[in-house]
Amino acid sequence: MTTINELKLAKELIKFPSVTGIDAGVMRFLEKKLKALGFKTKILKFKEKNSKPVKNLYARLGNKSPNFCYAGHLDVVPPGNYKDWTVNPFKPVIKKGHLIGRGANDMKSSIAAFVAAVSNYIRNKRKFNGSISLLITGDEEGVAINGTKKVVEYLRKNKEKIDFCLVGEPTNPNKLGEMIKIGRRGSITGKLSIIGVQGHVAYPNRANNPSTALVQILKELKEIKFDKGTKDFQPTNLEITKINIDNSADNVIPGLAKANFNIRFNNKHSSNSIKKKINKIIKKITNKNKLKFKIEYSVSGEAFLITPNKTTYMIQKVIKKITKIKPKLSTTGGTSDARFIRKIAPCLEFGLVGKTMHKVDEAVLLSDLKKLTLIYSNILKTYFK
Repeated sequence: MTTINELKLAKELIKFPSVTGIDAGVMRFLEKKLKALGFKTKILKFKEKNSKPVKNLYARLGNKSPNFCYAGHLDVVPPGNYKDWTVNPFKPVIKKGHLIGRGANDMKSSIAAFVAAVSNYIRNKRKFNGSISLLITGDEEGVAINGTKKVVEYLRKNKEKIDFCLVGEPTNPNKLGEMIKIGRRGSITGKLSIIGVQGHVAYPNRANNPSTALVQILKELKEIKFDKGTKDFQPTNLEITKINIDNSADNVIPGLAKANFNIRFNNKHSSNSIKKKINKIIKKITNKNKLKFKIEYSVSGEAFLITPNKTTYMIQKVIKKITKIKPKLSTTGGTSDARFIRKIAPCLEFGLVGKTMHKVDEAVLLSDLKKLTLIYSNILKTYFK
C-alpha cells in the first residue's frame, strides 16, 4: 500500500511552474499518485473559443454512495520578480519551520494534505462504505471558464453524484482553525468607455471632453450606498480599479476616456440588479453631457450562501478538536470555485492560513501542514463511520 507524506508531496507539486494556463505536467503527476492509491482517474481537457485549453482531473476511489469530494486547484499566480524572493519560487525550501514556494499556501499544500489523509485513511481501512473523490482544476486563478465550471457540467451530464464537497482554499486569516467559508459575495467588473469629441483646449466649445463625465460618473458610483450588509455578509463595495485617458499632448482635449471598476456584492443583489443601477447613473450623466458611452460587464459569480448541514457541523467539531479553536462560519474574501460546485452539492471551504497567498515568499507553517492532514484524516473517518 502506497503511503504519502504531505510535506514531500507538497514540495513535489510546488516544483511544477503551473502558472494559470500552463499545466507543466503537474496534472499527470498527481494523477499517477492517485492511481497508485487505487483511484480511477480522468484528465478532462476543456477549451472555449478565444481561450487557452485547460487540463482538469477528476478521480474517484470506490463506486458506492455517499461520495465525499475534495476540490482544489493546481494552478498558481505568477511569482513576479524572482529577485524579490529569498528562494527560487519553484524550488521549495524549508526555512524557520516554514515551507516556502509559489503555491505553498494557495493551494498545493492543501491538496498534498488531503492526498496524504486519504493515504492514511485507506491504509487503516481498506474497505469503507462510500467513495472519496478529488476534483482538481488548472484554471482557478484565471478566468475560470475551462476549469471547475466545465467539470461540474461534465459530472452533471454523466450523472456523477457528489454528496458533500470540501474545497481546500486557504480560509484562515491568522491561525489554523479560525474560519470555514460557507458562502461568498458575488463579483462583477465593469469596463466603461466615454466617447467625446477631441479638440484644442483653448476652444472647448468646439470639443466635448469625455473626462468631465467620467469623473462625475465615478464620483457618483463611489457614493452609492448599496446596503449595510447582512448577518451573513459584509456590505457591498465598489472599487475603481483603472482610469485611462490615452493622451500624449497637454493641449488636446481627449476624444475617449475609460475606467474599470469591480463590485463585490452580497445576496441582497444580483448581477442584473447591480447592472441596472449602474447603467441608470451612466445614462443620466452622459445624456446631460451629450456624450455616448459603451459599458461591458463580466460576472465571475453571483453571491451565494450554503445552508450548513450535519456534515458542516461535523467538520467544525473536528477542526475544533485538533486546533482547540471553534471555526467561525464566514462568507468573507474573494471568489472561489465553490461558486460552481454548490450547484451540484452542499460544500464548504477549509484549508490553510491565507496570510501569504499571492505574495513573495509564499509559505506554509510545517506544523499547520501536519495539523491540516490530521484534520482531513479525521473528517474522512467521521464521515464514513
